[in-house]
Amino acid sequence: MAQLDTLDLVVLIALLIGTAAYFTKGTYWGIPKDPYAASFANANGAKAGRTRNILEKMDESGKNAVVFYGSQTGTAEDYASRLAKEGSSRFGLKTMVADLEDYDYENLDAFPDDKLAIFVLATYGEGEPTDNAVDFFEFITADDVSFNGGSAAEDRPLANLKYIAFGLGNNTYEHYQALVRKVDAALTKLGAQRISAAGEGDDGAGTMEEDFLAWKEPMWTELAAKMHLEEREAVYEPTFGVAERDDLSADTNDVYVGEPNKNHLEGKSKGPYNSHNPYIAPIAESREVFTVKGRNCLHLEIDVSASNLTYQTGDHIAVWPTNAGKEVDRFLNILGLSDRRHMVISVKGLDSTARVPFPTPTTYDAAIRYHMEICGPVSRQFVAALAAFAPDEASKNEMARLGEDKDYFKEKVSNQYLNIAQVLERVSEAKWANIPFSIMIESIQKLQPRYYSISSSSLVQKSKISITAVVEEIRVPGSKPNIVKGVTTNYLLALKQKQHGDADPDPHGLTYAITGPRNKYDGCHVPVHVRHSNFKLPSDPSKPIIMVGPGSGVAPFRGFIQERAAQAKAGEKVGKTILFYGCRKPSEDFLYRDEWEVYKQALGDSFELFTAFSRETDQKVYVQHRLSEQAALVDELLQKKANFYVCGDASNMAREVSIVLGQIISSQRGLSAEKGEELVKSMRSSNQYQEDVWS
Repeated sequence: MAQLDTLDLVVLIALLIGTAAYFTKGTYWGIPKDPYAASFANANGAKAGRTRNILEKMDESGKNAVVFYGSQTGTAEDYASRLAKEGSSRFGLKTMVADLEDYDYENLDAFPDDKLAIFVLATYGEGEPTDNAVDFFEFITADDVSFNGGSAAEDRPLANLKYIAFGLGNNTYEHYQALVRKVDAALTKLGAQRISAAGEGDDGAGTMEEDFLAWKEPMWTELAAKMHLEEREAVYEPTFGVAERDDLSADTNDVYVGEPNKNHLEGKSKGPYNSHNPYIAPIAESREVFTVKGRNCLHLEIDVSASNLTYQTGDHIAVWPTNAGKEVDRFLNILGLSDRRHMVISVKGLDSTARVPFPTPTTYDAAIRYHMEICGPVSRQFVAALAAFAPDEASKNEMARLGEDKDYFKEKVSNQYLNIAQVLERVSEAKWANIPFSIMIESIQKLQPRYYSISSSSLVQKSKISITAVVEEIRVPGSKPNIVKGVTTNYLLALKQKQHGDADPDPHGLTYAITGPRNKYDGCHVPVHVRHSNFKLPSDPSKPIIMVGPGSGVAPFRGFIQERAAQAKAGEKVGKTILFYGCRKPSEDFLYRDEWEVYKQALGDSFELFTAFSRETDQKVYVQHRLSEQAALVDELLQKKANFYVCGDASNMAREVSIVLGQIISSQRGLSAEKGEELVKSMRSSNQYQEDVWS
């Protein structure tokens, strides 16, 4: 046999490699990438492999305007998308929407003076940036901020940056609109040119939408004048292409039917679990904690032992809900999609910067059930946009009137708490089959996780997380009464009913796909992640604490007291622990009544509980009244540097408690009312006064 020379070997090896490569393409290499393979957040975003240079991105995509958003619940992101769309359709701007956490900002000093930046910023918690805006906020407001050009702050390095800003906030919070105001001041200090007055929307007053609409019109007028833009008639231009797929079915393995990403699709869920990637957690226990018919408060124990999720006492747990079947059916029916609910669709961005908000291919039903906030509040702007697709002239005129007349819209829509499908039903019972599904994807917010204060101690039960949740309901009277059900709490109620033996749970006339996509939740699992909080016990357990938490606001304080009781049992010195708790009647809704006695046995005289029952007598008594009655004790503990905590309703209770505390300090110390208020503010600044409140 002839021997192979070196050249023959090289050729033979090359042929073998080439053959192997050909037959393994698509199996071991050359595999098309799924944007949701790692997480829901990776789709069309500036993630791994994509530029974090915003100027480079704008140049690549031919954009002259970028709308940045800092959003916690999705509202700021929605407003950013609306501004981008309107800027494009009305003024011909080449716009893109950008998540603040997707880009770096050291090169903003090179931002061209013929381009525009818009910042839509929500203030979260006690004046904090939203999770996705933390890095940007800390960078732009830093005393030693520096840019790639090397200029110092006093050199006004952002002189070429033209910008617009709109803030979202709640006036019941101490640091109202802190984020947009601080960012606006920082940009101005660095030399940036603000085109128009910064806008502010107030969720606390219930005027967020109208504040936004009132702000944007004069803003567009000023922008058009300063950047020489010409307004044109706005015509709907889709951001997304939606294609029905006859070649696929809902049973096809690579069709998403509610899974948040590819790992979940393939049954290979793995951490890290976060706001883009939930853990499907077993519900270890569920029970009712109210003792009255007609109202529900749930206690659930979520088992996270098989995950990498950890929490600290005082953190929040996020629950990923699904929409009620009744509302999914209503939405599909009014759009004429009932017969095609399981039709597979592919959704893609028609622009390189457009983010598809859920993984595809999917089905109409899955997109609506798992990914779209179909029960959320409706904007006038959205209603006006849908007028063009009305089934008849009368409906078109009614939609136009609703879109233009804010008082009429308030009477017919806002005050009735209608969702978009209900609005369409009331305007016309005919099918609204002309509405492109793309406009629904663009205009309806993503279905957001709901956050609950964890009601357990991580010291006591590190692998189980407790949730305490009142099942929500709003009854709207009138000739056409409407009952609005909380999306997530009723979903949790259905899960509780299932766990207690109800084969087909139907809480309050609602149905839920509680077994999840492809039955992966098997009726007793719920998608969750943990969000860390600054609402924390003092590191020294001997330090006294005062807690005010009526209703389900007592949730984090159950965790606090549970932890202190465990520390006391372990022989640690535990400081005075005072809880002011309120509810309607002790016979109806006194949460964890028996547990407080157990904790009292462990803590002894260190623990005191003061109760306020608002419906027990003719005289309504609230926690702020009990706080005032204990003025001497409260001030004594504050003088010993006690931490003061409030959890619950921001608009009434928390504000009243803050006022009463100022009065206690001034009266007990012989100070003026103004000085008392000043000391309360000082307590907030030093983190001695902490709030975990909602509106």
